[in-house]
Amino acid sequence: MPYRVCKTFEIENGHMLAKHPDKCRFPHGHSRRIECVLEAGTLDANDMVCDFKVFREMLAGFLDQYDHALCVNTEDPQFAQLRAAYGERVIPFPGTDPTTEVMAKTLYDFLKTRLAEFAAQTTTRYPVRPEVRLVSVRLWETSTSWAEYTES
Repeated sequence: MPYRVCKTFEIENGHMLAKHPDKCRFPHGHSRRIECVLEAGTLDANDMVCDFKVFREMLAGFLDQYDHALCVNTEDPQFAQLRAAYGERVIPFPGTDPTTEVMAKTLYDFLKTRLAEFAAQTTTRYPVRPEVRLVSVRLWETSTSWAEYTES
């Protein structure tokens, strides 16, 4: 059985769901918790899957763009107006609603790419071995609701 580690991040984030038939089509926000799980079959020379600091190094800048930002479907009638008013604080989701499920996959895809980049680095303070795999990203929308993306 593989070893697993999980790191949790918290951000404040809003979205609006153009396809939703009710109140969620209007701008609203969530206190989101993001859980990222990595695994490896063995431990490294420091008896770890990887150092927890690696998570922050891989995700910090990416998550900063989502913190206190509004995620919006580019096909929403208000997208252009919102983007003009708030610039980069409006995160475009081309042709799709930024549901918690879609956002979980977006985070997963980004983290998977970053993990491969970190594993390819040979001179880093916190190395990541090629055998370290991304298991899942779980994105909490409320204290009782979450969506998860995994490829396994």
